[in-house]
Amino acid sequence: MSISNISLPVRFDWRDKHVVTQVRNQQMCGGCWAFSVVGAVESACAIKGKPLEDLSVQQVIDCSYSNYGCNGGSTLNALNWLNKMQVKLVRDSEYPFKAQNGLCQYFSVSHSGFSIKGYSAYDFSDQEDEMAKALLTFGPLVVIVDAVSWQDYLGGIIQHHCSSGEANHAVLITGFDKTGSTPYWIVRNSWGRSWGVDGYAHVKMGANICGIADSVSAVFV
Repeated sequence: MSISNISLPVRFDWRDKHVVTQVRNQQMCGGCWAFSVVGAVESACAIKGKPLEDLSVQQVIDCSYSNYGCNGGSTLNALNWLNKMQVKLVRDSEYPFKAQNGLCQYFSVSHSGFSIKGYSAYDFSDQEDEMAKALLTFGPLVVIVDAVSWQDYLGGIIQHHCSSGEANHAVLITGFDKTGSTPYWIVRNSWGRSWGVDGYAHVKMGANICGIADSVSAVFV
């Protein structure tokens, strides 16, 4: 799938289109990789005109065989699993989150669910404008970041303080804002709504802060 060469607006947020689900809380489960991927699928389906619904993160945690559930995982492994196995994600209400690993529950082939047609992975480390075009073209983006310093984030724009230099957390970018003096990405986290700005972080654009542009994925449905 190619990124369309569109001129960028100064501000864009998929939340304004009502295609982003509410912020969730991963609690003590290291399942951020699953939350970010499921969030991207939820939004991609809604952008295509399907109802916006909370899909099952627990299904991905329990069933994505190349990952470690609440002990960690890879967004790319999860996307590859969804794509290769043509998994149909069921609703969160049918397979609710329990913040721990469990046995994979299978559903009949006829059971309704949401599957993906594919995904793309990118390294946008020196091309964050291109990354913004990908966001507009495809929907919210799955990214991995160094979030060691994010624990104490209370608001404002994250512009430095990424200490470890390696990715350790997965999040979902829903938009960007270039209206002020410091342009920033609008990033949905999975640490509950009391964290950050109603569960979101604002991360400076254009300098690959916290490695936000290093490993970016888009989902197609």
